[in-house]
Amino acid sequence: MEAAVPRRTIGDLDVFALTVGIVVGAGIFRTPALVAGFAPDAATMIAAWIAGGLLSIAGALCYAEMAAAWPHLGGDYHFLGRAYGERLAFLYAWARLAVIQTGSLALLAFIVGDYLQVIVPLGPAGPAIWAGIAVAAVSAINWLGIRWGTAAQRWLTLVEVAGLVAIIVAGFMAAPAGAAPAPVSEGSAIGLMMVFVLLAYGGWSEAVYVSAEMKAPPRRIAPIMAAALALVTALYVLVNLAALHSLGFAGLAESDAVAAEVMRRALGDGGAAAISAAVAVAALTSANATAITGGRTACALGQRFHALRWLGRWDMGRDTPGNALVAQGAVALALVVAGGFGRDGFRLAVEYTAPVFWLFLLLAGIALFVLRRRFPDTARPFRVPLYPVLPALFCATTAYLLWSSLAYTGWGALAGVAVLGAGAVLLLFLRPEEDEEERSP
Repeated sequence: MEAAVPRRTIGDLDVFALTVGIVVGAGIFRTPALVAGFAPDAATMIAAWIAGGLLSIAGALCYAEMAAAWPHLGGDYHFLGRAYGERLAFLYAWARLAVIQTGSLALLAFIVGDYLQVIVPLGPAGPAIWAGIAVAAVSAINWLGIRWGTAAQRWLTLVEVAGLVAIIVAGFMAAPAGAAPAPVSEGSAIGLMMVFVLLAYGGWSEAVYVSAEMKAPPRRIAPIMAAALALVTALYVLVNLAALHSLGFAGLAESDAVAAEVMRRALGDGGAAAISAAVAVAALTSANATAITGGRTACALGQRFHALRWLGRWDMGRDTPGNALVAQGAVALALVVAGGFGRDGFRLAVEYTAPVFWLFLLLAGIALFVLRRRFPDTARPFRVPLYPVLPALFCATTAYLLWSSLAYTGWGALAGVAVLGAGAVLLLFLRPEEDEEERSP
């Protein structure tokens, strides 16, 4: 088997763009109205978006400690293996290949497809066709090499952020909304409000998958992730303030397409049409970042299990896990086809992905405590501040989101859990390769 020995080819700007790009997906175009609908007033809504950013930064600092101590292309697959053993780590890597990353790639592709269908209709199957093209495109770009993938990520992130800035400017340019009765909301809805806020911030953990390829020292990943999330928080708060200015609190809560309505009020129908392209670019940006990081987990998995060694091959010429990207793209395309036969491919992909994602994110948070106890003498170039308060807060938040994902999703969630169970059965026939050096402190 060709051992994966990633070179340090990824700069600080690339890690920053990857973090911003994967977080600022299409969620910010969909969730503001939902959050406003569950908030008792505008001040609480804005506070929720700020709190979501701070909680995400807390989680990022937890991940940064583990990534700085053990930089590895397997990311939290590697952390989970150290904390809990190879079998649970295998289930996580299996889940990323079969559920989490591929499901995320499929749902982002459906968002791209839904909005490109508005611009260039391809018939009844148009959204699924566009989604398939999106999966194939980001997989091919990253198969060509990390330089292609990171270059695409930088430009896509720039366009994505420019689109958000345009919405912010348009919102404040529009005439202020008139007074209107506030939507009715109950205090018990605050928790559900935070579910949607934190879903909009999801994806920041993916940066750790390039920790072994960073040119900078491992400790640099903490300030890069924190700075990226600080920018995202500022953008999210400004988008909501601009929407409040343009639509008012009641109008924001009742809008089905906040960004389109803001652009329409400021620039007319032409502005509303342009937002379709902005949403498609945002989703494509996240999809590209998802492809970059997901392929690295599958590659790490292939290195550890001889039967899956095809996945573990690393192309030194292109600095990319080519085979893993092909496998990941194939699974995502299968999910796109399955979603194309459903009523709502996006919703199906969300239900399929969410519970498994939050389960392993919680386990990764707990792993920080386990690793501190198991390997107290390991050099940690970065340590999460306010330990154990920040990690405990992150774990509590993640546990709540896991419960919510199980409580509010449909049969698609059962499918995701069933696929995870299939991985447990597969594990009965697989044995990890011995690698004492990798498991040493």
